[in-house]
Amino acid sequence: MKITLHATPDITPRPLIAEVILETGALLNIDRADVKPKGGEVVIDVPPHECEQVVAAFKKRGATITALEQPVIKDDDECVNCGACISVCPTGVISFREDWSVQMDLDKCVQCGACVTMCPHGALTVLKS
Repeated sequence: MKITLHATPDITPRPLIAEVILETGALLNIDRADVKPKGGEVVIDVPPHECEQVVAAFKKRGATITALEQPVIKDDDECVNCGACISVCPTGVISFREDWSVQMDLDKCVQCGACVTMCPHGALTVLKS
């Protein structure tokens, strides 16, 4: 499961992710991070069976966490299946089916927004929490 850690200025100087890994023993993967001294966000891949424990550990340290349940929305009425989004996706979320229609594996999405920018029809939207 993917979660977003919303970093605020008071927690950015601390080794928050390392503390949570040491406390929970969970193997976390950072999929995307944009953190500056004034804050930012980190998209973290958490093993599903450890998600509740990891989220609780982050919240105990003052972090705000949201789940990424459906990070990208495709408007099927707008999508013309051109595939422009496929080549720019850094994690392979988007691909063609056998019938050449576009499909998405949302478990891989890190909300980078590259597909949204590339789509000539505005058929994709990144959900921000």
